[in-house]
Amino acid sequence: MRFVEPARPYILFLFRVVVGLLFACHGAAKLFGVFGSEAVRIGAWPDWFAGVIELVGGTLVLLGLVARIAALVCSGEMAYAYFVVHQPSALWPLANGGEPAVLYAWSFLLIAVVGPGAWAIDTWLGRARVRVPVTPSEVV
Repeated sequence: MRFVEPARPYILFLFRVVVGLLFACHGAAKLFGVFGSEAVRIGAWPDWFAGVIELVGGTLVLLGLVARIAALVCSGEMAYAYFVVHQPSALWPLANGGEPAVLYAWSFLLIAVVGPGAWAIDTWLGRARVRVPVTPSEVV
């Protein structure tokens, strides 16, 4: 499937934008009571802090600005949400309602590891590191 490889950075860009936008919308809903939600009380643990991470982190990922760091923080927040909120009620995500948390955690981890893709502010500012493949002989 070599014909798909040239499109990889642009597909990753679309993935990053969609995930970041949806996550930022979750944060806006928690903080400002938009999209049919009620706003949480300022400083309420953990909802208000989660809303700040979601709004700021989602926006940074969406823009591709310090995207790897923001994605790692967002991934950690969703892992925390899954294990603290969802997992105690049942083991499997389908049984405990934790599918969105699991999907966001793994999606953000992917962005943190693979990078922001094309058209990221990090790339334009020269912050994105180019990974050089390491051969087994160089590891020793």
